[in-house]
Amino acid sequence: MKTALSCLAFAAISVGCAAVITPGGIEQRASQATGLPLGSFTVADRVEGDAGRIDFTVNGKSGATYRCYMYSATTFQRAMSFGQTPHSDAICTVMKGGAAPAKPVCDALSKAAGKC
Repeated sequence: MKTALSCLAFAAISVGCAAVITPGGIEQRASQATGLPLGSFTVADRVEGDAGRIDFTVNGKSGATYRCYMYSATTFQRAMSFGQTPHSDAICTVMKGGAAPAKPVCDALSKAAGKC
């Protein structure tokens, strides 16, 4: 009985380390972070690390390449918070040699801030 409980606990902890975000959730966050519209890029080289960290590359059809990361709630974190632990936003950096991000529209607020 004790061995069965030990095995069950180990299985619960092992499964609890996997990120639970969907590929669509990653794409949505990558779109927001890079400014690229959904469908204009692919997500590649996805690697799940410790504590829910996910590293990935965004390859834009225009030639832009970004290296990104985000944190996803693990199964264990979701269970312990009754499903209330959110996923983070993606943080992306344009890679050298990739196309630069598109310039934002120069509206009145941007002009007043000296960004145009």
